[in-house]
Amino acid sequence: KGIPCLGIEPAVNVAKVAVEKGVPTITEFFGVTCANELVAADKQADLIIGNNVLAQVTDLNDFVAGMQLLLKPQGVVTMEFPHLERLVEENQFDTIYHEHFSYFSFITVEKIFAAHGLTLFDVEELPTHGGSLRIYARHQNDQTKPVSTAVHELRAREETLGITTVEYYDAFAEQVKETKRKLLEFLIDVRRQGKTVAGYGAPGKGNTLLNYCGIRTDFIDYTVDRNPYKHGKFLPGTHIPIYPPEKIHETKPDYVLILPWNLKKEIME
Repeated sequence: KGIPCLGIEPAVNVAKVAVEKGVPTITEFFGVTCANELVAADKQADLIIGNNVLAQVTDLNDFVAGMQLLLKPQGVVTMEFPHLERLVEENQFDTIYHEHFSYFSFITVEKIFAAHGLTLFDVEELPTHGGSLRIYARHQNDQTKPVSTAVHELRAREETLGITTVEYYDAFAEQVKETKRKLLEFLIDVRRQGKTVAGYGAPGKGNTLLNYCGIRTDFIDYTVDRNPYKHGKFLPGTHIPIYPPEKIHETKPDYVLILPWNLKKEIME
């Protein structure tokens, strides 16, 4: 549509794909230094988008401060990230792994953005990645975008749930242990009956689950993945072998344990 855009991506291989698709992309980590360079080059933005990037940022303050510098006076920042409330409510402890440095409640994100002169004026709840938030931010002094009722409602809901209290997280720890016991009970039961179990997928979250539960080839014969780079390799820690998806058709296991459960509908089909 002829709208000038710019990608910022620290991974060289990913940036290369974007450039090949016609998206001009600079290969560096985003933060205050990068933002100042872009502002000096007259590249301030009307819209800054970061989907599933905020949770992976090592220096949050530097990152958010950079966005404040790069944003035009009446511009909008929109970010998506998994919602802590969903993680706890639905026991998604397997999403806690090396790539994620932060697990955000709305209240926490609001504080971080406010500390850097940005106001969250709207929020949406999305089904992606087991339940995500999409936030909309503006400069604190930009009066053209009033704060929506969704912001007030979500903040109040999190406070009622106890997200700002330690007890909320203590209860979560107990839930996690119970999930481990239930999964192991199920696997012990079916293996004693002589049934076979295969895995589907080799995602980060799968490694958290299997290692925490101590599930190895005594319970799961192998797993499969569509990514050819993973074939012939083993899951870290559990040493479960990874094959192409066709392996399931060959061995016809009694059970398939879906590890990337956020894609379960597609996988079940």
